[in-house]
This record gives sequence, C-alpha cells and structure tokens, in this order.
Amino acid sequence: MVFQDSIDNANAPLKPLSSMVENATSHGASLNRKPMLEVVFTSLLALVALATSAIAAPVLEERAATTCGSTYYTADQVNQAAQKSCSYYQSGSAPGGYPHTYNNYEGFTFKVAGPYLEFPILTSGVYTGGSPGADRVIINTSCKLAGEITHTGASGNNFVGCSGTS
Repeated sequence: MVFQDSIDNANAPLKPLSSMVENATSHGASLNRKPMLEVVFTSLLALVALATSAIAAPVLEERAATTCGSTYYTADQVNQAAQKSCSYYQSGSAPGGYPHTYNNYEGFTFKVAGPYLEFPILTSGVYTGGSPGADRVIINTSCKLAGEITHTGASGNNFVGCSGTS
C-alpha cells in the first residue's frame, strides 16, 4: 500500500534528486528533459512581447461622440484623431504644425491635467497636414484625451467647448 509505505519511510534519509530521476525512468516514467534555459528564454520572450505591445499602444481614454458647432463627430473619429495626435507627438513629428501646445487661455475644465496639445479633428478622416479646420481634440503630454474644442462660435482666435467639454 502506497500510503503505508510513505508512513514507514517518513524518517528515512532524503535521497538525492538524481537517484529519484533514475529510479522513475527505470520504472517506465518519462520525463520532459526540456532545458531550463529554454523555458526561461520562452517566458522572457513572451513577457517582452507583452510589454512592447503595451508601450506601443498609446494610453488614451476612450471618448464618446461630440458635436462642435453643428459638426457631429463619432466616438471613433474622436479617438482616431487623439491617437494620431499622440503618435505624432511621441515621434516628434508635426505635419502642418500639429499637434502643438494648447495653453487653455479660455480656462476649460478638462478631465486630465496638462500640459496640453491641440490637434485638428476632421469629418473627412484623420488630419495629416493642410487646412486644420475649426475643430480640435485636446490631449495631454501623457497621451490622455482631455476634450474637444472649436473655433466655431468663438470670438477672434479663441475656442469654445464642443459637447462634453466645458
């Protein structure tokens, strides 16, 4: 009986691991002899891949749709503009001068702390240069989406908030 054998051998001296492996294999047991280095390497490779994908993906809060003046933007359009703004900012690129610093002279209350960057949002697709239009997404330098603003309805070169930004 296996249980009884374990009790009888409880006070026996410990055997070296190598003798237990030899004993097990001589009785027909098979062992996975995969080198430990390969296991560690595979684990580290998976960890690096996971970390790289987390770093490569900007950290942006998903945002709802918004209306700037009479122009409606879907949540997808808002998020694509914010993602592109972050991508340009992180790469040091600024087509058409965007994204650039937004100083918040109007005093909007954003959901995230600054410093802020402004970037055009367009109904025709993601901004890549040229005329920026009147509407902007605002992100911070940590690539968190802060809000949306527009020149439409504002005096001079000022901004007013789009729906959801005050």
